[in-house]
Amino acid sequence: MQWTRTLLVATATMTLFVAGCDSRENGQGGNDTPADQVHQGQEGHSQEPVAPPQDASAVQPLGVGEKAPTATLRGPDGRSVDLAAKYAQKPTVLIFYRGGWCPYCNTHLGQIATAEPELLRMGYQVLAISPDRPEELAKTLDKQELTYELLSDSDVALARAFGLIFHVDDPTVEKYQGFGIDLEQASGRDHHMLPVPAVYIVDQAGVIRFAHWNPDYKTRLAPEVLLERAKAIAASSNADQRQ
Repeated sequence: MQWTRTLLVATATMTLFVAGCDSRENGQGGNDTPADQVHQGQEGHSQEPVAPPQDASAVQPLGVGEKAPTATLRGPDGRSVDLAAKYAQKPTVLIFYRGGWCPYCNTHLGQIATAEPELLRMGYQVLAISPDRPEELAKTLDKQELTYELLSDSDVALARAFGLIFHVDDPTVEKYQGFGIDLEQASGRDHHMLPVPAVYIVDQAGVIRFAHWNPDYKTRLAPEVLLERAKAIAASSNADQRQ
């Protein structure tokens, strides 16, 4: 099976998935520990650092068939987590969210929790990644009573490697502060960058099998759609193994 990339407009409103076909999939198209480390595979985006776009609609995320970047992230207790090792264990559902301060993210995390038992039965693991520092992850776990793993990408190194990052302008930072949202306090960093919410399915070889993102943070992938795609991918993988 050979996968190729198709350029999608970031504002498209339909998620595309065809088993065995190649496409990008788009739903619209204070901690002093060392910085998170990211490791870019040979495939995918260039390793050259580039300035993040100033608008969420201008992101250019990785798509189906590309190699998923790996990273050393941190769990709620501050321990290091090797994402490459996680990929190798079992197929992975990756959830990128803005932070525990975002009510839309919290709602989506709860929706993903309802899909988790079926995902586990299909052999997947679920990992949710945000710029939140470990202490903030612990608060989210307590508040949401989630059973899947939350990981800290406080330097947004992994989200940047996936092409999801955009820079939050100063007026928006100030507006958030007026709502009691402090991006610097949440991440422990002053980069003022956030990921576009996204959902990926990565196989055990570290290849992206499904990708969904939406620049509109209010619009998220429905858990029923995620389960449908995950089931199709699992069936396709099982068929490949039998050949």
